[in-house]
Amino acid sequence: MFFLLRIVTIMENKYYPSLLVGLNILLSALIIGTTSKAVIANAEIHTQIEKREGEIQTVSQKSETTEDTQGIIVNQQSTINNQHSTVNSQQPTVNNQHSTLSNQELTQVTSVSQLSDVQPKDWSFRALQSLIERYGCMVGYPDSTFQGNRVINRYEFAAALNTCMNTVTQMVEKIREDFATQEELEALRRLQEEFSKELALLKPRLEPLQEQIEALEKKPSFSTHSQLLGKAIFGISAVGGNEVNSNIIFSHRTELNIDTSFGEKDRLRIRLAARNTPRFGRITGTDMTNLSFAGDNRNDLEVTQVSYQFRPIKKLQVFLAADGGSLTSSANTMNAPINSSAIGNISKFSDESAIYDLGGSTGFGMEYRFNKAVRLTLGYMAGGKPNDPQQGITGGAYGAIAQLTLEPTKTWSLGLTYVRAYNTIDTGKGSEFANEPFEDAATSANAYGIQTSWRLNKALTLSGWVGLIDATAESEPYKGRRASILTWATTLAVNDVGGDGNMLGLVFGQPPKVISSDVADRKDSDTALHFEAFYRYRLTDNLFITPGFFVIFNPEHNAGNDPVYVGTIRKTFLF
Repeated sequence: MFFLLRIVTIMENKYYPSLLVGLNILLSALIIGTTSKAVIANAEIHTQIEKREGEIQTVSQKSETTEDTQGIIVNQQSTINNQHSTVNSQQPTVNNQHSTLSNQELTQVTSVSQLSDVQPKDWSFRALQSLIERYGCMVGYPDSTFQGNRVINRYEFAAALNTCMNTVTQMVEKIREDFATQEELEALRRLQEEFSKELALLKPRLEPLQEQIEALEKKPSFSTHSQLLGKAIFGISAVGGNEVNSNIIFSHRTELNIDTSFGEKDRLRIRLAARNTPRFGRITGTDMTNLSFAGDNRNDLEVTQVSYQFRPIKKLQVFLAADGGSLTSSANTMNAPINSSAIGNISKFSDESAIYDLGGSTGFGMEYRFNKAVRLTLGYMAGGKPNDPQQGITGGAYGAIAQLTLEPTKTWSLGLTYVRAYNTIDTGKGSEFANEPFEDAATSANAYGIQTSWRLNKALTLSGWVGLIDATAESEPYKGRRASILTWATTLAVNDVGGDGNMLGLVFGQPPKVISSDVADRKDSDTALHFEAFYRYRLTDNLFITPGFFVIFNPEHNAGNDPVYVGTIRKTFLF
């Protein structure tokens, strides 16, 4: 028996799964079928009977001439008959027990743990576990017992064996489906013989290819590719109030971005743009009325941005701009999701704090992430004509930024910003005095800003900023004179109003205002306030329509001016 178990163990690690299944089941059934103590006792009695019969045969051969010996034989035969009677008398008892147990209804079990009288320490536990849990061909009694010590008759053994054999047959048929037939193997052998020469020549040819594949696998899997992203903005707009007479206009701004990546963590962007949306400041007399998507190049297709960003190390992002860059290219303004001229705010003022406009369009920026909560941004953007050898990127207008961004929680962020600027004071958002505090004199400035954003919940985001610009005249006639310019705003974004992807935006703030100046007649005497509301409606993932308006109270920070109203219906296509 142990020899057979050893064979099963060896075959389990070799190549005969079908034969192993059948042998395992038959062996398990034989083990369980012969474990009854009653059967063992019965076998011992029959052994003794056979032994006695042998002795009788020996004695009878010696007693052909002796009657006394015959008497002994008769007595021994009588003893044997008595033992047979004893065995036969035991048999009805066993049969009665078997009849009683057979009348109980057997139940299917799915785990050996359901049998209360079978313990893991029992020698037959593993065999039962395999038959029940692997092959599902053993049953138990309603009282959750297996009763392994009771006698099994030939009918029960045949029924159990038949169930297990049916399972084996199904498993073998399923396994055969995955193997070739004898006919298929014979056909394969003939093909191998027929094409033996070609197969011999194929191996040397495949070896170089394998080496090339291994070399390619060692290289980065990312390949250079380009992507074309388009954006078209149609706007029906109008402006009125404060004795402004104008008609409704229909304009557009169209952009094509060609984004190319040479690795997994970089992007080269070339932007082509054409636009014809005028700046309303030219007819209202104040830059406070400009739209966010304003710009007019008479529909000439121009290259408006050439930039490249990459990540040399995991925590560092670098941005380079030959044209079309800004201080916000690397710095977070913390005004999302309001600040988007395509699908967000409709006024230029509500993009972000005016201090981010104190820079040019050519330069670099970098952001280093110390951890998830702390980031440092540094940047430099030259203005004027940085491609002119007489000026370069350091000899003319410029803006340099340093910003520490703190994100103590996933819902709240805070930015502390410093900007050093020269001859880039005109932000295009404030009053005439704020844009040019010393008229045409060269001007330097130190600007300080605090920006914050708080996501109250999934739908509401509250943001705001305060910016202070300290300007100093660097040339005559106001050389050495100083002026302070203040701006602030608060914004509220309500997401998914009326449907997924929709947004209601509200903005309230003060455009840049000269609050103090050494030049008395270039100080703003009153305070202008900006109120804006828009509703972005998502038609599809690539199509949005945004009606909105904003009002400027006391335009140019002059209480003598009537409010100015600007309204627009903007339709945006993304492709």
